[in-house]
Amino acid sequence: MAAVYKQLSITERRRIERWRHAKVPVNEMARVLKRCRSTIFRELKRNYFSDPDFPKCDGYYGAAAQMMQADRRARDRKLIKHPDLCQQIINHIKNGWTPEQISHRMIHESASPRVCQETIYRYIYSKEGKRDDLWRYLPTHRVARRPRRGRRCRESKFHRDISILFRPSDVAHRRQFGHWEGDLMLFKQKLGQSNVTTLVERVSRFTVILKNPNKRTKPVMGKIIEAIKDLPLSTRKSITFDRGTEFVSWPHLQAKFGTQTCLCDPSSPRQKAQSKTPTDVLGAGSRTNVTSGE
Repeated sequence: MAAVYKQLSITERRRIERWRHAKVPVNEMARVLKRCRSTIFRELKRNYFSDPDFPKCDGYYGAAAQMMQADRRARDRKLIKHPDLCQQIINHIKNGWTPEQISHRMIHESASPRVCQETIYRYIYSKEGKRDDLWRYLPTHRVARRPRRGRRCRESKFHRDISILFRPSDVAHRRQFGHWEGDLMLFKQKLGQSNVTTLVERVSRFTVILKNPNKRTKPVMGKIIEAIKDLPLSTRKSITFDRGTEFVSWPHLQAKFGTQTCLCDPSSPRQKAQSKTPTDVLGAGSRTNVTSGE
């Protein structure tokens, strides 16, 4: 396996600068930085600052060394060293080609020299590429490049129009029968994937418990549909869920029976039971019936 080399960081270069002024031996620098002594000697030689207008300021400086190293890397880029190849790629980009298409075409034609798509993207978003506004010719038209491994924001599967904030006050204050709260209860991992769904009517506290083989949304929502399908419409007006993945199939419930669905805000499942009345707090007159979904 080939050796992997790591460039000196700006922090290491500043430490070398301080040690250089303190006349610390190079061998000691290499030992503390855990670098080869030849790396330190090469760093001091290649990045030595010298200005004929300020001869008394000659020496090694960490910030200047970092700028020299960045300038060398910019000059050594393949598309800078090969202007004909660079112009060919620019023409392709302006004709609507993507960097992936350009690099794969070069591989197919066994072109030499050739570049990969990452090199093309880096050039597009470099100073030279931005000077020609090459990003405008990309399909995404982004001025700044998105991180290669950056996580994309996925569209929420829960529409904002069914938020619990739009729930009527009669439902929130438990003044109307026929509104339910749905939740999922998990057990210890050693007991397997089995779980139960609970449906609690907000006024009477009538409770339905449904057993599920796993947490997948289709079987969970299927059990809920099976449990409430025989109830009169007046007794299943709405159901409030949290935003767990087991409830992402809520549109099937609303489309099949017309039962209104409400969803708590993200990471706020406690909202299902908010706006309690004094009777709810004292528990007077409440009654719980438990049935099995099996």
